[in-house]
Amino acid sequence: MDYGKALRLARAIAGLQQKELAEIADLDPSHISLIEKGKRKPSVGTLGKLARALQIPEHLMVLLAAEPQDLDIKDPEELQRATSSLAELLLRHATHSRFRSDLPLFPKRA
Repeated sequence: MDYGKALRLARAIAGLQQKELAEIADLDPSHISLIEKGKRKPSVGTLGKLARALQIPEHLMVLLAAEPQDLDIKDPEELQRATSSLAELLLRHATHSRFRSDLPLFPKRA
């Protein structure tokens, strides 16, 4: 599980800097930085705070953190497609995103 990748992606989608997210989640900015660098793994409580601050369900944070070897998936690209769809969904529904747009984040393939 790569919670750093998940946090960077979700934070970018929300349009928040580490310091802004830390303030909303009531966490220290250095803790967020360490998670994103992969030097710390978030506790269940921290993961909950981050998910609430980013306005996404915890289980979606876990899905964003999942890597192919973490899941029993026959087609490794299936995880990439799921992550891309999830990112697009988050972007459309993020209430404090600076990057909100009616355009899809990932164009649909023909």
